[in-house]
Amino acid sequence: MATNRSSNRSSGAFDNMKYEVANELGVTLNKDYNGNLTSRDAGRIGGTIVKKVFAEYRNQHQQ
Repeated sequence: MATNRSSNRSSGAFDNMKYEVANELGVTLNKDYNGNLTSRDAGRIGGTIVKKVFAEYRNQHQQ
């Protein structure tokens, strides 16, 4: 199976954003297993990522 290099780069960027957002929110994420993460914290991380992605999109397309 061939790997998609673009997908690998975007996955790395997503992981970086995930850890950055978790750090901003004061949530500790482990590199491997995060089964102890509450639904609330996971939602806060995901919701903040979505807000940032939409803000970036808006900034790029309003010019």
